[in-house]
Formats: sequence, structure tokens, C-alpha cells
Amino acid sequence: MEYHNPVLLKETVDGLNIKEDGVYVDVTFGGGGHSKEILKRLGKHGKLFAFDQDLDALENAINDDRFTLIHENFRFVKRFLRFHGVKEVDGILADFGVSSHQFDVAERGFSTRFEADLDMRMNQQNELSAFNVVNEYGEDRIKQVLLQYGELRAAPAMARLIVEHRDNEPIKTSEQLKKVLKKFLPPRNENKVLAQIYQAIRIEVNQEIEALKEFLMQTPEILKVGGRLSFISYHSLEDRLVKRFIRNGLFEGEPERDMFGNFEVPLKKVNGLIVPSKEEIKINSRARSAKLRIAEKL
Repeated sequence: MEYHNPVLLKETVDGLNIKEDGVYVDVTFGGGGHSKEILKRLGKHGKLFAFDQDLDALENAINDDRFTLIHENFRFVKRFLRFHGVKEVDGILADFGVSSHQFDVAERGFSTRFEADLDMRMNQQNELSAFNVVNEYGEDRIKQVLLQYGELRAAPAMARLIVEHRDNEPIKTSEQLKKVLKKFLPPRNENKVLAQIYQAIRIEVNQEIEALKEFLMQTPEILKVGGRLSFISYHSLEDRLVKRFIRNGLFEGEPERDMFGNFEVPLKKVNGLIVPSKEEIKINSRARSAKLRIAEKL
């Protein structure tokens, strides 16, 4: 079983417009598919730094003098690049979301397909797990998580039911959680609703939205003029943030205009939205929701 089948491999790396002697960052290393493709295009003086917070990903480290793998969350990208003596880079690649490996290893608790303990931690060293969210958060906070990150209209009733049930016994496994929320899982939509519930809890456990915002805000600082960003998102919450940040360097509102009515933005988009071909989706069904956006530093 492959660790992770990289999505939009050629398109994403093409988007970086690789220079042979450039310095690049793959902030979501995973199985190393995108990193290997970048290294193929680099000359002997090029450099690639990769980030991954998942301990399992460290086993995929590439034996290449041009390559450095950093075991950290990409929200700390600037700090750890500085630690390695790098202030500016020529390109940054990110493939957000959960890797195939994380979905396929039952005990990690990411997949709705398996019975497993409630975990969902991308970094196994973090204290907060899905168990903590489900069993220790207050009703209002659970409701907010399900509403904000899962976009579930039944979030208030779901949160109430979770809290009522856990007062009698803790909800320890994915199967228990399914049983508690069974009334909200109609057979024709069960997988879709479950996926939304899991997504919401996973995003909260891993602080994915906060980490993404922190990361995006750092990218113009560490990118050289003319440098490229090449980012793949898998759900609308991520993609909206990436799209807005590329467009105006903010997540909300509009940038301030000067006295002539013009405003400066750090990035410009390159080409339009890129999505996988039908052929790629046939080979890798997890590619079906992928959206690639490319931008260049002005």
C-alpha cells in the first residue's frame, strides 16, 4: 500500500516554475511524492526543505544532500527555516488535508470506515484528541465546532445528544459516536454526514484553520519576489482562505487603498483554478475534491 498517492503531481510542481539552483519548501511532506518530483528538477546546488508534523512521515525521509526534513507543523515555517539559515525561498508547495496513510491506518481514527478509538491527531505527540473534544468540550463549544467546521445544520441537536450520552458513559470509539448520532445518519446520506462530523472534529483537534491562517500570513515574508506558491485544498473552508489571501492578502474585508484609490497586495494569481482530470480521479478517488491555486510574489 502506498503511503500517499500525490494529487496533481505534475501541475503542482510545474506551478513552482523550478529554478535549478533555487530553494524550495514542501510544507506537507507525507509520503514524499511532491518532494521527489521537486528534487528531480533541482540541480546540484538546489535545496529543498520539507515539513511534516506526523511521526509516521519521518520514515519516508529522502536520502539526498539537497534535502532537509523538519518534524514540525507548517504554522512554524518561518521560524524553522530561519533556524536552518534560510530567510527567503523561491517556492512553497502545500498539499493540505489528511494523507492517504492517515486515512488508511485504522487506529489513527481519521476514517469513517474503521472502528477505532477517537484520536484524529496529525501529530501523535499533541495532547488534544477527538476523545477530548467529544467528551470534555461544553455543549456550546461542540455545537460551534460542528457548525463552523462541518457546516452541519443539525449541530445544536447533535451537541445536545453527545453531552446527554456522555453523562452516562464516555464516548470512546468511532462506533460509539455513530450510535449516539444514529438519528442524524439517514442511510442514503450516512457517509456524507459522517464525513462532515469527522471533518469538523479533525479540524478542531489539529487546529487546522488557525494553522493555515498563520502559515499563509508568513508566506509573503519568506518568498522572494517572483517566487511561487502552489497550494492544493480539499474542502471549501481551506480553499476560501487560500483564494482570498492570494487575491488581497487578507482573510476578511478589503485592503486599504492609497490616496489614488489603488491598493497593494503581496501576491498575484497565476492562471486559473486547476482541478484533477477524470483520468486522475479514476486512479485516485481522493483527488476528486482537490483544487490547486498558484500565485506569485509581486
